[in-house]
Amino acid sequence: MKRNWIVLAIVAVLAGGAVYQHMGELARQSALPADSAPKVGFVAPAFELTALDRAAYRVGGERDKPLLINFWASWCIPCQIEAPDMQALYEKFAGQFDLYGINVTSQDTRKEAEAFVKQYGFTFPILLDQEGSALASYRFQSIPTSFLVDRNGKITDIFHVLEPAELEKKLTRLLNG
Repeated sequence: MKRNWIVLAIVAVLAGGAVYQHMGELARQSALPADSAPKVGFVAPAFELTALDRAAYRVGGERDKPLLINFWASWCIPCQIEAPDMQALYEKFAGQFDLYGINVTSQDTRKEAEAFVKQYGFTFPILLDQEGSALASYRFQSIPTSFLVDRNGKITDIFHVLEPAELEKKLTRLLNG
C-alpha cells in the first residue's frame, strides 16, 4: 500500500512538472513580439527623417492636418505610374493635408531620388529613408505603399497604386471625417 502511494506521488510530481513546463512555454510564446506591421485603426509608427531640402520632418502623434505617407523608389514602375496622381492630388487639396513622399533611399540613391522628383515636378516634401528605419517600422511588402493618417495620428487606410478618382475619394473621406 505504501508502495502504491509512492508511485502515485511520483506520477503526480511528474505530471505537475509537465504541466508547469507547458505553462511556462505558453507564457514565453505569448510574450514574443506580435506582427507589428501598422494596421488601420492603430497609431502610425513614429519616425523622423530629413528631406531633400534638408529639413527634418516628424511623423507620430497628433497633427494639425491629416497626412498621406507615400513610400516609393525611383526604379519602381508602379511608383512612376502613380507619381503624377500624387502631385495632382497635392495641388488640388493644397493646404488641407500634408503629403510626405518617402524615398526608400536604402534601396535607391539620393541622386536618383532627386532626378525622379524633378521629372515629376513634386512640390511636396520628399523624405529620405537612408537607413531604412521608416521602412522597417512600417513593414510593408511592396512599393509603392501609402498610409492615410488622421489628425489623431491613427492610420485610416493603407493602399497601393489607385486610380486618381479612388485616391481622391479616400482623401476626401479623411478630410470630411
